Amino acid sequence: MEADALAVPGAGNSGRPAGAPLGNEPLGDLGLAGDHAAIWSYDFEAETLSWLPGLENLLGGGALTEAEIESRLADLVAPLTAGTRTSPPWREFELEQSFRNPAGEIRWVRLRARTIGDDNGSSGLLGIATDVTDVRENRQALEDLTDRYRLLVELSPDAVCVHEAGVVTYVNRAALAALGASSTAELIGRPIMDFVADESLPALLDRIASLHRQGASTVPADTVMLRLDGTKYLVQSISVRTTWEGRPAFQVIMRDISAQKAAEATLRYQAALISHVSDAIIATSGSGVVTSWNPAAENVYGWTAGEAIGGTVSELVGAALDPETVLRRGGVMQTTHRHRNGSTLAIRISAAEMNDGFVLVCADETARRRAEQHYSTVVASLDEGVVVIGPGGLIESANPAACRIIGVGHDDLIGVPCVTLELYDEQGRIPPARMPSVVTRRTGATLTGLVLRLRRPAGDDVWISLTSRLLTPEDPSAQAVVASFTDITERRAIGERLAHEATHDPLTELANRTLVLDSLAEALSGAGRAELTTLLFIDLDKFKVINDSLGHSVGDKVLRIAGERLRRGIGENDLVGRLGGDEFVVVTAEITEPDEIKALAEHLREALTEPITVNGRQLHIDASIGIVTAANDDTRTAEDLLRDADVAMYQAKTLGRARYEFFDVELRERMQRRLRMEQDLRDALQNEELWTAYQPVVDIESGEMVAVEALLRWKHPAHGTISPAEFIPLAEESDLINLIGKYVLRTTTREIARRREQLGIDLNLKVNLSARQLDDPHLVAGVQDALKTTGLPPHALTLEVTESALMRDQAAAAEVLTSLRDLGVSLAIDDFGTGYSSLAQLQRLPLDTLKIDRTFVTGIAESRDAAAIVKSIIAMAHAVDLIVVAEGVEDEEQLTVLRELHCDQAQGFHLGRPAPPDELFGAAG
Repeated sequence: MEADALAVPGAGNSGRPAGAPLGNEPLGDLGLAGDHAAIWSYDFEAETLSWLPGLENLLGGGALTEAEIESRLADLVAPLTAGTRTSPPWREFELEQSFRNPAGEIRWVRLRARTIGDDNGSSGLLGIATDVTDVRENRQALEDLTDRYRLLVELSPDAVCVHEAGVVTYVNRAALAALGASSTAELIGRPIMDFVADESLPALLDRIASLHRQGASTVPADTVMLRLDGTKYLVQSISVRTTWEGRPAFQVIMRDISAQKAAEATLRYQAALISHVSDAIIATSGSGVVTSWNPAAENVYGWTAGEAIGGTVSELVGAALDPETVLRRGGVMQTTHRHRNGSTLAIRISAAEMNDGFVLVCADETARRRAEQHYSTVVASLDEGVVVIGPGGLIESANPAACRIIGVGHDDLIGVPCVTLELYDEQGRIPPARMPSVVTRRTGATLTGLVLRLRRPAGDDVWISLTSRLLTPEDPSAQAVVASFTDITERRAIGERLAHEATHDPLTELANRTLVLDSLAEALSGAGRAELTTLLFIDLDKFKVINDSLGHSVGDKVLRIAGERLRRGIGENDLVGRLGGDEFVVVTAEITEPDEIKALAEHLREALTEPITVNGRQLHIDASIGIVTAANDDTRTAEDLLRDADVAMYQAKTLGRARYEFFDVELRERMQRRLRMEQDLRDALQNEELWTAYQPVVDIESGEMVAVEALLRWKHPAHGTISPAEFIPLAEESDLINLIGKYVLRTTTREIARRREQLGIDLNLKVNLSARQLDDPHLVAGVQDALKTTGLPPHALTLEVTESALMRDQAAAAEVLTSLRDLGVSLAIDDFGTGYSSLAQLQRLPLDTLKIDRTFVTGIAESRDAAAIVKSIIAMAHAVDLIVVAEGVEDEEQLTVLRELHCDQAQGFHLGRPAPPDELFGAAG
């Protein structure tokens, strides 16, 4: 940037090559080179830099080469050399730049330069570079100090203003608020005296006049100030002599003490009250020494204030008195004290803690207590509550049982209007006239055995059986009423608890199956039936894993949390219940639109999927939801709806869990078919309807069959051939898969062992294992028994596991596979690429073979991308010594590509379809 004119005479450009030292050219008054400065020049035409010795020290040390000095200098002066070419001679410029020296420190340099030349224009720059790092740091420190002081003043809670020659020149935020201004413009420039009340003005002027030197301050003094709206307020002010822009001024600090003065006045008022109340008020130190003794204390205890102050409070009241004990008992207690003459006093004492002791309020209740004792002697032994209600409706007396049942202290009950007691009938309604005693007083009638609910002051309820009669029937005009009542809460609670337990789940306190069906049946019947009734059947996903792995106590906590989340997620008039296990239901008649029902299902799922923390462990669950709706003309029963909702939930689980499905009639038919098929599948094992086909696995290089994959088939007696895609999932979802797996393993190992021996071939058998079979604790023993029984060599058996089954629980899968590998069998991963595993994960598992899924092989001859993917899989599998088998080879082109990619083996319809053993090997075998 261009500097102010400095009137420095010019100097010619040296014309030396870049990096050459400058000669003794005249430098004018740009400055002299030294330890912290160096001379440099720049030739516009040659675009070269020159400098005098010393620049290397400024830029970081003598170890820099000329090339390094030139590079650093060029970077620093670049803004000047780029922007001053067109400037006329003798113009001056100045710029500050930062750089990092070889030691890694940030340094600052000031570059001052002047264009040089003649009347034809500027030919270059002549400048001086000066190290200003210390100057910048000192300047920054000063600026930081100034900022801190400014912030301290600006953010001070005390009002601060500065006035010069009697005129306000500065106010902080607190001053703006104190004077009632919305901006500084309302205050700056006005006479300071505009804001001082007339009565405080002379003293203020005198204090200011006494300040003769810089920094002198006045002593704190009370001053009445004026706000902009004319209202007055009291402050404690201090004036300090200072300067403002170099001229004498005064800084005033003002603290609002209006509240403090008001508090002092309040204390004086309270002192007057203490002197005139009828209760003894005693102040003590923390150790029990009396520091204050009001006139009422003199009357109650017989000691004058002069005699009491300085004495021990326990000695003066004639009994042990510990204020902390009173506080621990709620701050109020009844006790017995003694008068100076030895007579007994019935005292109600209240205690409060002060900063340095306690204040005690002692009410003399001796006379009232004596009168009450006669009444309490008569009725104190009764378990039945008895209260007497006067003609005005106020409670005049009450026995201990009444106080206990109502839930208030005796003194808090006496004098209370009876209508303030909250009573409700069994339907939750307020009785006529609010209180039976009011009816008795007005009519003279006796009311007997009324069952009512009483709301206690603490907020809890008790059930009472109440009788109300006139206290003096012979004199109805007296209108005093006696009400007696018995607490029947426990008796009633036992009945309600039995009823509740019969209709609610004991673990979650939700409605049980009985109450759900009853409520649903009620919703489906009657003239007021809703337009649409919706039932959501909710089954928790992954709960069995939690229950089995972490124990039933954790599972119970998860169920309780899930139930509570469902309860919070429904409407006030909706019902949530637990049918048992991890099955819940929600019944609602508040929503009618499908989108609203879907939104409710999603809302409940989202609530359930929130992480659950139990015993410091974070758990996750999800839910499958079946939904059924019933319009007001639907003839299905509650049991029917529950069954249909269960069917829809089962469908949601079948389709992958963590979702919801609506019920329809076709779904019911499909589920019924599924149940029939499951039963038929159980019979198929016994009826020998299951049989095994074998598909060849061919070595790609030799073209020879090296293995066969066993594929289970089912020929149903009524429905014909059933697709494995239909019956295998059925088997996996039930306990049949392990039975079927053992059957397949036993029959196929026997068949292949026989063919190997009869045909003299070295043929490998490949058998699929499902995820459920991996969980079977008898799997390893079953494989070992099959090999031993049939005589098939272990190396001739390959067990294939799908990628998804392996990734479900890698640790458990690895343990099972290792045990199988120890038997000598080979292990393969099937359908590789369809899940989310990686070869890095698979390397940790004891595998021998990798089967590429048919989806990658299908387009291998037409798609370069598909071929590249398969090539990568083969290369990575070979890198970890896995044999690669390609599935689904349908034509010769695919086989050719696989051969070029060095795939080991292949299978598919092009190489051989699944066939019975006699057809594959020949009947002679």
